Amino acid sequence: MAKKKGFMTPERKKKLRTLLRKKAAEELKKEQERKAEERLRVIAERCGTKADIDAASMDDLKQICQKYFDKWYGLEGEMFFLQREVILRDLQINELTISVSDMKGKFIKPTLKKVSKYENK
Repeated sequence: MAKKKGFMTPERKKKLRTLLRKKAAEELKKEQERKAEERLRVIAERCGTKADIDAASMDDLKQICQKYFDKWYGLEGEMFFLQREVILRDLQINELTISVSDMKGKFIKPTLKKVSKYENK
């Protein structure tokens, strides 16, 4: 009785691995392209389209600079208020945790140092 060969010969395994690697490389490339397109879309959405400053006159350049400055100024103000709100929320959270620990009657005990009995005598 002859021994039956297995279904997955080394050549088939090698071919299958190379096909899987090619497929994974294609998927990775597609994912990178999709991320790059998404990044460009988000940048265009947030910053607007790139202004043509090479062919612009001095008045156009002033308008472009003013537009960018106004956008930056508005974002800075918004960032200031958001940071202030975060600080206030942190303070509220700390106050609430203190009040909860007061209500429970449980306090965090500080860790004590081990002291030798014989050093102090």
